[in-house]
Amino acid sequence: FPSLKLNMKRVQRKIAAVLLLNLMCSTCIVFLNKWLYTKMKFPNMTLTCFHFIATSTGLYVCQRANVFSPKRLPLLDIVPLSITFCGFVVFTNLSLQNNTVGTYQLAKVLTTPVIIIIQTYFYNTEFTARIKATLIPITIGVFINSYYDIKFSMVGTLYALAGVLVTALYQILVGSKQKELQANSMQLLYYQAPMSSLMLLVLIPIFEPVVAEGGIFSGSWGFDAIRLVSLTGLIAFLINLTIFWIIGNTSPVTYNMFGHFKFCVTLMGGYIIFQDPIQLYQVFGILITVFGILAYTHEKLKGKSQPQSKIQTRV
Repeated sequence: FPSLKLNMKRVQRKIAAVLLLNLMCSTCIVFLNKWLYTKMKFPNMTLTCFHFIATSTGLYVCQRANVFSPKRLPLLDIVPLSITFCGFVVFTNLSLQNNTVGTYQLAKVLTTPVIIIIQTYFYNTEFTARIKATLIPITIGVFINSYYDIKFSMVGTLYALAGVLVTALYQILVGSKQKELQANSMQLLYYQAPMSSLMLLVLIPIFEPVVAEGGIFSGSWGFDAIRLVSLTGLIAFLINLTIFWIIGNTSPVTYNMFGHFKFCVTLMGGYIIFQDPIQLYQVFGILITVFGILAYTHEKLKGKSQPQSKIQTRV
């Protein structure tokens, strides 16, 4: 069976390469966006819109290259997805702009408890007591880190909480629309990315300067800024593409555990690159959060292995 072993090694190398690419892209875009916001004062919504346009262009190229097959979908069904897609990206980017990378990253973890609350009270979804119990250390850990964050601000906290709420709504909508329309995530994104781009193009002149100082057409952006913005657009597309590939070609255990690894790398990178001050209590909060995430993943995957499981959430 030499040929079989050779094929298995090639598949493993391919999986490792895509995982590495996703890791690099996921961590790089956080740090590059943070740099653009804090060091270059690049407008938030404009950068988000550019990412959507880059993703739309990349998806069109992939569709032409037969990477995936588009599916005709009713545009009215895509509108709620596009609105929440805009909201969660804009608010999470505003959270990144106004918080330390550590607080931004930990705040995103609160999406899981919020989704469970929404699905429990509005979608009549049932969760086991053990699943609910894992949310306690997650919430406590995030609170401890935020409370002792030296750069804590009320504005940053409000943006973080808004980002968590809209992200939760978006993920729930994606799950329900995939079932309702019988479409995968790439087929949905193929429609919602261009629609979200158009929505932001309408909103940008209202909330951000366009030709005034700091605006995209003010003439104040040098080659370095343009190069970084273009790079983040390419990275945003690669993240969507690699996530889709990883989910389709690996096990849930691989995807979830790799997500935790990215979480830890991003936390460490934030403190190293931006020299965000960190206190002992924050380290304690991070450890509690990581423990809660691992416990949640263990219970979630254990539930998936049981056919009669009542757990139906996508988080």
